[in-house]
Amino acid sequence: MSKSIKIVATLGLVALVAACGERAAEEEPEMVTVEPTYTGKM
Repeated sequence: MSKSIKIVATLGLVALVAACGERAAEEEPEMVTVEPTYTGKM
């Protein structure tokens, strides 16, 4: 493989990982509700 092909392939891989990482980070935050716990007290 020539040097330029390796560089292009590496940059493409880095861009793919960065794009997937950002997309996963954007989908993470969801509304988290805390369920009330039963303590036995009325």
